[in-house]
Amino acid sequence: MNVTSKRAATLVSALALTLLTGTASATNGYFTHGVGTESKGMAGTGVGSDGVSGPIMGASNPALAVFSNDSWEVGLSVFSPRRSYSASSSLAQGQGGAFTVGQGNFDSSSEWFPIPYIAKNFRLGNELVINTSFYGRGGMNTDWDDSDMSATSLACDPTGQQVVTGPGPFCAGGAGVDLSQAFLSVNLAGKAGDGFSWGIGPVFAFQMFEADGVGSFTPFTKTFAESILSGGGPVPADNLTNNGRDTSTGFGFAGGIWWAMGEYVSAGLSYHSKLSMSEFDDYSDLFAEAGGFDIPASTMFGISFKGANNVRVNLDVEHTEFGDVASVGNPMANIAACPTAGLGGTDVESCLGGKNGAGFGWDDMTTFKLGVEWTHNDSRTWRFGYSYGEQPIDGADVLFNILAPGVVEQHFTVGMSQRRPGGGAWNFSLMYAPSKAVKGVNMFDPTQEIEIKMNQFEFEVSYLW
Repeated sequence: MNVTSKRAATLVSALALTLLTGTASATNGYFTHGVGTESKGMAGTGVGSDGVSGPIMGASNPALAVFSNDSWEVGLSVFSPRRSYSASSSLAQGQGGAFTVGQGNFDSSSEWFPIPYIAKNFRLGNELVINTSFYGRGGMNTDWDDSDMSATSLACDPTGQQVVTGPGPFCAGGAGVDLSQAFLSVNLAGKAGDGFSWGIGPVFAFQMFEADGVGSFTPFTKTFAESILSGGGPVPADNLTNNGRDTSTGFGFAGGIWWAMGEYVSAGLSYHSKLSMSEFDDYSDLFAEAGGFDIPASTMFGISFKGANNVRVNLDVEHTEFGDVASVGNPMANIAACPTAGLGGTDVESCLGGKNGAGFGWDDMTTFKLGVEWTHNDSRTWRFGYSYGEQPIDGADVLFNILAPGVVEQHFTVGMSQRRPGGGAWNFSLMYAPSKAVKGVNMFDPTQEIEIKMNQFEFEVSYLW
C-alpha cells in the first residue's frame, strides 16, 4: 500500500468513527436538507445540474458522477438543532387515567453534532465512472435531562396503585433518543451521448439507536398486553427502554438520469429506494413490527437553467415517504386499540411493538427548493438557496414527538467555493432554519396542550482535490 492509499484509508476510518458517534439531522423530517457542501449552499438543489464539480453529488443523483473528475472530496459539518417543548397546566393532574406532562418550558441539552462525509470517483474509460460516497443523511437526537421535568399519572407508579409524580417528561427519568445513520453508496454511471447520463447502484446502511426514559409506556406494549390476556401477571417490557445502543443494517438501491433539454436547460431525476433494515431487537417493544425501522424511499426531480453573467438557477422537488415506514408513520392514536390502554381496544398488534404499533405519526413530506449559483470569477463561486416543506407531524402526535421534534419547514442557505491556483478547491456552506412550533392536545390528558419547537444552524466545509 503506497503512502497516498494509506492516508486515504486512515482518513476513511477517522471519518467513519466520527460519523457513527452520533448525528442529529432532523431538517426535512429527519433527512438533511442536502448532501455535499455545494448542494447545501443551494438549499439542497442540483439534481438537474451538470455544473457541480464534487463526486458527492452522486449520492443525490448517481447520474451526475460523470461530470466530476477522478477526484476525492471530504467534508465536515457542525450541526446545531435547538429543540424545546412546553406543557400547559392541566385540570386532570394525572387523575382519571390521565397522563399529565409537567407544566413548563424545557430545552434539549444536546445541541452540537459533527457530521462528516467522503466521496471518490474512479474513471474506467468509455465514459464510465465508479462513484463511491460515505455519508450521514438522517438522525434524531434529544436529551431531556432537566431536573424540573416531570409527569404525573397512575402509570408513574411501578405498582399501578396510585397517582404519583415522577422525574423526566415521561416520569421515568431523563428521556431522549439517539439515532445515527451512515450510508455507503457505490454507483456505476455513464453517458449516452453529450446530452444524457445515467447512474445506478446499491446503497448500504448502518444504524445505531438508543432510547431512554420511556418505561412508563410498558402497559401499552404488545409484550405486556399478551401477558395479561393469557392470564399471567404483568411482565416488564425488557426491550422498551434504557438498553444502550443497538445496531441495524440493510440495503437498497439508488438510480438517476440527467438529460440536456437544450443549450441552457437540463433536468435530472433520481430515486432512492426504501432501505430494508434489520430490526432493533433491543427496542422491539418500542418500534412497530418488533423493532422495525426501515429507511424511507425518496424521489428527487430538478431543473437547472444557465443564465447570463455566469448565473445558474436550480429548481428542485423532493418527496420522502415517511408514512410508508410503520414505526415512523403509524399515528399515536393506534395505541387506543391496544387491549391494555384502557380505551376498549382488542387488537394486540396495535400495542407498541405490534404490526400496527403506534409510531410518531409522520406524514410523507414534499420539499420545494430554489438554488442560485454565481461564478464570480475563475477562482470563486457564490451560492444561495431557499427551501420549504410542510413539516410532517400532526398536532395529535405531539406527546410522542417530544422524543423527535423534526418540525422545521424553511431553510435559508449561502455557500462559496474557492479554487486554489495549484488545483483543488475549498467549499463552504451555512444553513439557518427558523423556528417552527407545532401544538396539540395531549392524547392522554385532553385538558392539557403540548407544544414542540425547533430551529437549526449548520456550517459545513469540504475540500476537493
